Amino acid sequence: MKVEVCVTSVDAAKIAERAGADRLELCSELAVGGVTPSAGLLQTIRDTVHIPVHVLIRPRSGNFTYSEHTFSQMLRDISYCRQLGFDGIVTGCLHEDNRLNRTGMQRLAEASGDLHLTFHRAFDRIPDWETALVELEALGVDTILTSGQAASALQGFSRLEDLVQRAGCGIMPGGGIRPSNLERFAGKGFEAVHLSALERPAPELFSGLPLNTPRLLREGAPLLPDAGMIEAVVRAIKTSRK
Repeated sequence: MKVEVCVTSVDAAKIAERAGADRLELCSELAVGGVTPSAGLLQTIRDTVHIPVHVLIRPRSGNFTYSEHTFSQMLRDISYCRQLGFDGIVTGCLHEDNRLNRTGMQRLAEASGDLHLTFHRAFDRIPDWETALVELEALGVDTILTSGQAASALQGFSRLEDLVQRAGCGIMPGGGIRPSNLERFAGKGFEAVHLSALERPAPELFSGLPLNTPRLLREGAPLLPDAGMIEAVVRAIKTSRK
């Protein structure tokens, strides 16, 4: 069973590599579940890390339902990762009702080519996971990252065991993996375990101007700009110039 560590920086990647991780998942913004890392981070990781790295292709936070423009962005990101020589892609897409978007996933799988392909924790939102499992395997997915559709892999352990029995692809538990519970997963047929290994943060004492906006965080569809508001501001500026 391999150990995959999720990292968001070169410093984090080097710590995981020195600590003996088998491979990395590279992303940005873990606080929102991870999004696609920048070109600069991708290039620097490629130059400095020597263990396999799988790159998360998730263009934004929120749900996993994407427009055609966003799919185009994802396909370009995958192409760039292939050019840089990364080892794997971590991605996924769903319909608005959380069914697997098989057509969209096929496009992402074809773009990934012979790279190791992981379907990420969007799997944990799919109601008919049995059908999705069969479809993902048919699309050539190598690994499914999942908490067993629970808040943590430990809470979803019974479903994870069921997945291992049913799946031909690798099943990788993720969500709350710790040294204290690792023995529950060892020797059970899982391909790997997935963790960030972050220290539990103490309450942050911060006295400066806050620049985070928690009310903008969404689990569903992303917020979009109000065209009417933009037009009103443009009109007001143009009027002030007269």
